[in-house]
This record gives sequence, C-alpha cells and structure tokens, in this order.
Amino acid sequence: MRFITICFISVLCANLNAVAQKEWKSETTGTYSHADSLLGSLRPERTCYDVNYYNMDFVPNIKERTISGRVKMYFMFMHPSKELQIDLQSPLYLDSVLLDNVKLKFRKDGNAYFIQLPNDLALTQHQLISYYHGKPIVAKNAPWDGGLVWKYDRKGAPFVGVACQGNGASIWWPCKDHPSDEPDSVSVSFVVPDTLIGVSNGNLRKKEALSGNRMKYFWHCSYPINAYNVTFYIGNFMLIKDHYVNFKGDSLDLDYWVQKGSEFKVRLHFHQVKGMLHAYEHYFGPYPYFNDGYALVEAPFLGMEHQGAIAYGNGYNRGYLGGRIPDDLNFDFIIIHESGHEYWGNSVSAADPADSWIQESFTTYMEALYVEWTNNKQKGIEYLVYQKPEIANKSAMLGIRNVNYHDHEDSDIYYKGSWVLHSLRNTVNNDSLWFSALKALYQSFAGKEIFTEELVARFNVLLKSDYTAYFKQFLLYKNQPVFEYYLLPAKKGSRLIYRWNVKEKGFNMHMRIGNGTDFWRIRPSTSWQTTNLPQIKVENFILDERSFLFEAIKMTGSPPKLNRK
Repeated sequence: MRFITICFISVLCANLNAVAQKEWKSETTGTYSHADSLLGSLRPERTCYDVNYYNMDFVPNIKERTISGRVKMYFMFMHPSKELQIDLQSPLYLDSVLLDNVKLKFRKDGNAYFIQLPNDLALTQHQLISYYHGKPIVAKNAPWDGGLVWKYDRKGAPFVGVACQGNGASIWWPCKDHPSDEPDSVSVSFVVPDTLIGVSNGNLRKKEALSGNRMKYFWHCSYPINAYNVTFYIGNFMLIKDHYVNFKGDSLDLDYWVQKGSEFKVRLHFHQVKGMLHAYEHYFGPYPYFNDGYALVEAPFLGMEHQGAIAYGNGYNRGYLGGRIPDDLNFDFIIIHESGHEYWGNSVSAADPADSWIQESFTTYMEALYVEWTNNKQKGIEYLVYQKPEIANKSAMLGIRNVNYHDHEDSDIYYKGSWVLHSLRNTVNNDSLWFSALKALYQSFAGKEIFTEELVARFNVLLKSDYTAYFKQFLLYKNQPVFEYYLLPAKKGSRLIYRWNVKEKGFNMHMRIGNGTDFWRIRPSTSWQTTNLPQIKVENFILDERSFLFEAIKMTGSPPKLNRK
C-alpha cells in the first residue's frame, strides 16, 4: 500500500475522511444503495488490513465467456477485527478462502464477502487465497460501462479485455476494491489459446506451453497500481518495439501490441508517443513506470489508462476518432489523454472516487500543455477555448465520499477542471512560479493516493498564496463564479463597479478587462469595488473570457455608492 506510513489506513485515513466531509461537503446529492456503501466506504473490516501484493492466476473461457481462478493477497493485519472484507461482484462466485493455508468461513452481503477471522490473528503479514469462478458482467459500451469485453477484431480474431473504472475491479476478480489501498506490486498469470497472445501490466516474465494447444503468460507489475488498472488483453497481436531516451539519457522501452499487418501504420502514427513523453517529462518529471516500460495495446474500444498497458482504440486517427480537436492540430487524443493518466490517475491517485476530478482535470489540462509545448502558448489557449463549450455546470466536481461515487452528470471533471487550472495559472500571473509549483505538486504526491484537501493545501504552499476558497468555489458548487458589474460612462473613458457573486467569501480569482486591443488586470473580491477606466470607452469594454472561467452579468438600475479609486 502507498500511504506515507503503514498505520495511515487504520487511523489517519478514517480521520481525514471524516474531516474532509465536514470541511469540504459539496452540494452534490444522491441516493446510494447499501452495496454502494460497502464498496465505497472504509469500514473497520477494510481498515484492519493493508494489501502489499496480489498474485492472480486465472483462466478465461472465450467460448463460454467465463472466468475461473485464484488470487493470493498478501497483507499486513493492522488492528484486531472479527471479519475482513473482500469484494467480488455478482454474478461471480467466491468458492473458498484460505488464510495462511487454513480454510475459513465467510458470509456474503451484496457484492462484499466478510471473511471470519481467528480471534488470535497476529498483527503481522498474512496470505489470503481466494478461489472464484463465474460469468462476469459484459461491458455493453466500454469503456463507459464496466465489465469484460468479448469481441472480435477487424480480421475476425477473438479479443478479450477489461473495462472496470467506476464499477470497480471486483467486477472480475476478488480484491480490496477501494482506491485508497494500492498494492506495492501485482503478478498476473493467465491461460490463452496458443494462436493468440496474452498481455497485461508491466513486464512479461515468461510464457509456458500447456496441453490442449494453450499458452500461459506470466506478467509482473513492479510498481503500486490502482486495482481498476490491473488488466489483461487476449488477442491476435504482434509486438512492435521502440524506445524513448529521456532527459537523463536513460532508455524507456516502448511496446506496441497491435493487430497483425499494421506495422507500417503503427510506426508512423505512434511516433508521436516520443514527443508526448518529452512534453510530460518537461512539465512533471520522468515517466513514472520506467522499469515496467510504456505500452499501447490495440483494443476494439476507445481507450483506457491501464497502467503501463494502455488500451488504444482510436483507429490511428487524429483527435477523437477523427474529430474533437481544432482543425489545425494533428495529434491522437487517446494517446495524449490516456498517457497523461500515467501521471495523474495512476501515479497520483484519488483516495476516494468522489475526488476523481483530480485525475481527470489535471490530465485534461495536460492535453493543453502538450499543445503548448509542441506549438506555442497561444495554441494551448486556443485548444482550451475549443473545449470550453463542453462545460455543462450540471453537478459539482467534488462528489460524495464513502459511496463509490461515479455519478457525474456531465464531463465537468474533465473540461471545467482543466479551465479551473487554466484560470488559476492566469490568477497566479507568474509562469515561472506556476510551472515549478505544478511539477512540485505532482512530485509531492507521486506514488500516493490523496484527497482534495491534501492537494489544495500543498498547492497553496507551492504557489505561496491561499487558494482554498478558490478551489472550494469551483469544486463544491455546480455554477461558475459570477462577475457582476456596472459600467458607467465617464468624462474620460468609463467607470467600472464590480464584484464576485460567489458562495465562498475568500474567492480570489483575478479578471482582465480590455478595449479590444489591450487588457488590464483587476482583482475583484466579494465586496463591491470601483475604478476609473480612462483607456476604455463603454462601447469598447470587454472581459477576458480566454483566461478565466466565469459568468458575467451586467447590472442595471442604480449602482451602489462607493468611493472611487
């Protein structure tokens, strides 16, 4: 597990969860089932143990669309408990459980299994083996719904894969299915027909021929990993190898598992991977899974950020299946976005699904940074402006904790979140400080699971100012900040009376006003202010909507009486 101290899961995590709910309660509401609560909360039956390592061994049956196997879970027992919770979602079945080779009884509650523990279980390292089988849920529209993907590629060969973000990893294997507890490493072995190839996270350690024209693949991920990012692929793949030399001169393995016959197209199209890795290394530091390498695996669904083995299904198109980026840009959206998750999502991970804005907002902002790095700052801004109409403001970006929250009604944790960061950059108004703080923020939390409150507190330190109210306003409420203003003619230019109409009184986003040629910076607060604008006539007044995210309301009627500045 990747918390700073071993005891964090049993003490600090629970305390922080309680404090977070008290201090950072968003306006998001919803009704959740008992099963959602079991999956999303850190109950004593979960905090009593800390997972160190999973060893998975299973057999997918392509014809029957079933799976059977066993999972060895190595864990540290943290505090006394009568039961231990593991998760496995119906219609899969948990057949038996052995703790340190002793068979134990268990009870089922929805999709959770509560293992009855010995009274004298020592607070030390243990091994739990779970045997399971069944016909897992089929993903109807991967990657947006969870389940296994059983399809055929464009040449008619079978393909099997996984899409389980949101629904949880327990949709296909028994585990502690909560994002706050990541194992230090994972081994995955599975059996496939010998006419196909098996791919998983990390490095292929070996493969072994079995009877019945079968082959067993043994993969190992040597880094901490989100449970939902543990994956496997079965397909008619060929391997194209390449490498990327980083800033230090170290060589990173690039593996492309693609359908046979795609070699020329792949080498040409995937060449952009190196430029992407170069850009992300510049902004955040070295690729976080260097020893495991970087891989793209061709899949019959759009994409997924499986750590070190990214699902790629964009058909070698520019943009998003050929669109959704400005016409004058030429990059593969899936490569750029899903690879960004290796930093924000896989390395820096949300400790609760309600905090998933961290993963998606920073990754979406990375797209704009990539455009800025490969083109210029103006192009990066144009890319953000292009995405701005996707902001819906239907729900708050911070969700509900302890319920496996994944009910965002819109894509605001992506596009709005990216604009929150863009607006903050322009409020900071110091790119040297901004980019050094952004890199240090990532590096502070690399390899950890964090809550929103932790991220904001650290960002405040790095930016040398308190932006707590700024983040609360954007994260806890669905509506954008409202810039209210009166614009009055004056003998010379105009007079502006203005304020932020927001719920967080300390909200401190800047604003730029202009005359169509030049812009000037003002610093609105939640109190009315006034200033003379000799350079701006009423008819030429504009607000900078390319640098900040807000709604503007030009007020009518009698303005408040204030002293002029």
